[in-house]
Amino acid sequence: MFFYKAAAEAVPAAFGLARSSVSRRFIQASARELRRLQERPLGDAQWLVLVLDGKSFAGDQLVIALGVTTTGEKRMLGVVQTATENRRVCASFLRELGERGFPVDGPLLVVLDGSKGLRAAVREVYGESVAVQRCQWHKRENVVSYLGKTEQPVWRRKLQAAYAHPAYADARRALLRLIGELRVENESAARSLEEGLEETLTLHRLGVFPELGVSFKTTTLIESVMARVEDRTAKVDRWRTSDQKLRWCAAALGVMERQFRRVKGYTHLPLLRQALSPKMKVPRDAAA
Repeated sequence: MFFYKAAAEAVPAAFGLARSSVSRRFIQASARELRRLQERPLGDAQWLVLVLDGKSFAGDQLVIALGVTTTGEKRMLGVVQTATENRRVCASFLRELGERGFPVDGPLLVVLDGSKGLRAAVREVYGESVAVQRCQWHKRENVVSYLGKTEQPVWRRKLQAAYAHPAYADARRALLRLIGELRVENESAARSLEEGLEETLTLHRLGVFPELGVSFKTTTLIESVMARVEDRTAKVDRWRTSDQKLRWCAAALGVMERQFRRVKGYTHLPLLRQALSPKMKVPRDAAA
């Protein structure tokens, strides 16, 4: 779609179309993609994971939702434009997903960044008992942002090594040790690591980190998609309206979605479903 539009606008006579006709057709096609993304029913699949992330696109802030089924298929669920990831807007967005058929109860893992507004919206819509995996990449970068540039690579490696422990007790022990080290070096960094620490270890507590950590320990599923969307829209040097931005984003997301493969480790998703039902339990090694 994007390549056709660019080529046809460059040499419209070669396609037998006027430049204005190409633009109208693209507007219509991208509007259909936006409606499809925002309105299509979601009750035709069994959902197990919801990934949420706030991303900057064409100067605006978007909150994007991606769902993963019990068999590992990925699907874009929707996007909402918002100045900030505030609770009210995000909660309304999540309720709209529910109205379209996305489950608001039952086994569900929610993967998100460290936004307080987004976390509050998840709590409001899905309740206190929903399993939330905070993005370890966002947490790591938040922590090292308090440190000097020369110290950051060292602490990135330390944090990554701590999170890499497959067992909950070992990972938690390593992170608590790092919090102690940071208290001597930089109290703000220590508080940043301590805040929401347990939710960065949810996959560990569920006992599925070795099998599914590569897919769900971060919001990479959305990050990678948006990087490709930005590549496809990078040549747009002037955005006229908010509608144009959303249409182009939806059209690009539609192209990406048709190229999706199942998540890595999808054969282990039954383990996640079992761990989430009826509610999350701390494995035996957690008390070690």
